[in-house]
Amino acid sequence: MTDIPDLDDAVPDPTVPRRRTSKLAIVGAGAVGSTMAYAALMRGAARTVALFDINRAKAEAEALDLGHGIQFMPMAEVVGSDDIAVCAGADVVMFTAGAKQKPGQTRIDLAEATIALVRKVLPSVVEVAPDAVYVMVTNPVDVVTYAALKISGLPPSQLFGSGTVLDSSRLRYLLARETGVAVQNVHAYVAGEHGDSELPLWSSASIGAVPLLEWNGLGGRGPLTAEVRERIAHEVVDSAYRIIEGKGATNYAVALAGSRIIEAVLNDESRILPVSSLLDGYYGISDVCLSVPAVVGSGGVGDRLAVPMSADELAGLRRSADAVRSVARSFGF
Repeated sequence: MTDIPDLDDAVPDPTVPRRRTSKLAIVGAGAVGSTMAYAALMRGAARTVALFDINRAKAEAEALDLGHGIQFMPMAEVVGSDDIAVCAGADVVMFTAGAKQKPGQTRIDLAEATIALVRKVLPSVVEVAPDAVYVMVTNPVDVVTYAALKISGLPPSQLFGSGTVLDSSRLRYLLARETGVAVQNVHAYVAGEHGDSELPLWSSASIGAVPLLEWNGLGGRGPLTAEVRERIAHEVVDSAYRIIEGKGATNYAVALAGSRIIEAVLNDESRILPVSSLLDGYYGISDVCLSVPAVVGSGGVGDRLAVPMSADELAGLRRSADAVRSVARSFGF
């Protein structure tokens, strides 16, 4: 009789490469964190999604609810816990935990409570996932990102903020609506603070292959005059406040924007995204986290693009840098 080998004692063949699986950890299972987990799962961004929250029942319930829908998504595992070990070995960590923005509050109003939370939680996450790429999503994201770099000691390439990826999406949406073309054919970035001092980079924007400032309109729609551009810029800034006033939180679009960043890292896409990172000599701007178009891949944030700017845009970017830097200094950073 032929002996049947005991599979439990089998030794893996070192010449056969093991299938590498990707792991996404999300810190904070609130509206943004849970929706980001959902968006990432629907897009098949990661093989394992871990939700960490100090509210154990919330983390476990969100993970269970998402897990019940795995049949209808790309295959993945979803776990939730109040134990920081759930984040162990993550490739990407999205930090969404923080104070909730209330109607009438600015993002800066949230800084003190959020920085205290980052100081309490982030070092423990870094301890169990030292090689992960960290993306700060919590507002005020530029100040929080700068503080997180100081608190964690991680290199500036490994930790950055979601920045104006969402703002740029809002800008493109409004431009598409104004011009009557598909949003996928609108190319424009919002730079600076993710907040009131942010600015659209009109001089480098385009619709199709047409520079935005030379756009003359289609189908009876007029050109994008200075007045139209100013109205759109205000709407980009004010839209978050409008959403928060109406439904209490922004979660869908920011989750999709976060998923785009996650995929850029996990798939090593070298995708250009306006994330918030520590600038060092960018048009003379240093020692502040601001959003400018940058290359994002498996190593985190790489080169920042020296996007052509008008004198007004460059002055606006410097004003934005001063505003963010002054807030960071007021909290001792």
